[in-house]
Amino acid sequence: MIEPSDSAEALEFTKLAYEISEKFDTPVLLKMCTRVAHSQSLVETGDRNVPDFPYEKNIGKYVMMPGNAKKRHPIVEERTKKLIEYAENCPLNRVEMGGTEIGIITGSTSYQYVKEVFGDSVSVLKLGMTNPLPNKLIKDFAAKVDKLFVVEELDPIIENHVKALGLTVTGKDLLPVCDEFSQNLIAKAFGKDTAESYALEDVIPNRPPVMCAGCPHRGLFYTLKKNNCTVLGDIGCYTLGAVPPLGAIEMTLCMGASIGAVHGFNKVRGAESENKTVAVIGDSTFMHSGMTGLANVAYNQSNSTIVIVDNSITGMTGHQQNPTTGYNIKGDPAGKIDLEALCRAMGFERVRVVDPYNLDQCDKVLKEELAAAAPSVIISRRPCALLKYVKHNPPLSINRDKCVGCKSCMKIGCPAISMKDGKATIDNTLCVGCNVCSQLCPVSAFEGMVNKEDR
Repeated sequence: MIEPSDSAEALEFTKLAYEISEKFDTPVLLKMCTRVAHSQSLVETGDRNVPDFPYEKNIGKYVMMPGNAKKRHPIVEERTKKLIEYAENCPLNRVEMGGTEIGIITGSTSYQYVKEVFGDSVSVLKLGMTNPLPNKLIKDFAAKVDKLFVVEELDPIIENHVKALGLTVTGKDLLPVCDEFSQNLIAKAFGKDTAESYALEDVIPNRPPVMCAGCPHRGLFYTLKKNNCTVLGDIGCYTLGAVPPLGAIEMTLCMGASIGAVHGFNKVRGAESENKTVAVIGDSTFMHSGMTGLANVAYNQSNSTIVIVDNSITGMTGHQQNPTTGYNIKGDPAGKIDLEALCRAMGFERVRVVDPYNLDQCDKVLKEELAAAAPSVIISRRPCALLKYVKHNPPLSINRDKCVGCKSCMKIGCPAISMKDGKATIDNTLCVGCNVCSQLCPVSAFEGMVNKEDR
């Protein structure tokens, strides 16, 4: 496993990863932390090199039945020894000698923090290859400094290795085991002055992430909350259905887990939960890892309702296409999977499609499917409001003479709606005219509405 500390190393280490993989016949993991992945720095580009490696049939190596696996184990152990030897003197690991009073072993983004805090006043062993770790290199470095420290985020992986070598080292007894590090955190831990910072005296309100104005998921989650459903969620921008004021989602674990979770939940709890528990999963996430869970529900016949929120794109990660859109990742025409036909082919007789902008329809279909004594799928279909080809309605406005300030429209958490002088107000730079809010108003204070039939 190798860990770059900036953008330039991310490119350089990736190239080295292929070389290491071929030289030692091993998989190589490129570990990226959040700070490096979200940062920008200068990179020297070069020509792309695409080597040609012919495939060679080798059943003993690639078919890991028990007899073959047993024979491969000594090969793996020998390979690890060779990788440790490589780690002792490779371009991924380097010593930067400075002051010898303190020696710091570090890597990844923590290396950048250490250099910003200490400069050349301390000696640094930068580890770009963190598995397997070198032995002699670490011992030789420790012998050159008076006091040895390890600066690494989260678990003490490097620190435990150093201690296993019989060296005295300070690490997690000085630095936290949770959360990200920063320059100031490290400076404070080592008793150094922190950089001057400024804070406003005013109390600034929190700005939690919310679904976009006009997000098609909003109407669905409002309906789920209204019906007091237990919602087992999944990974995507719709995970924001857990955030107030909707607060609908009660569990999100990993991609595809929602369907397996609702299946197990209902199998264990039976009638107590079947008529009020649903799984919610996005169209892209469903194609990634939801189908196996859906097959399990159909095959083992739990009385479960699964909601697929189909916004015709992969929203959270930047509007990439997925197998249900009819286009590949490059935007070229591709095979398009029909969600309704797929669900029916997997054994579901009850498959319904709703428009999440139509609250009455969502409420009616949800109640019917929860009441049915059979597994069912509800497809909540409406394109993401941020897609360029989606044509929006004109923004709504508030008739302030009609508005009574009841805040019913605030229950959906739309960022285009706020309260001013006791009355609701619309930000027409955000509003897309979806009309979901107008369906909640008991006094018809919203104007500029579009009839359901015209949507």
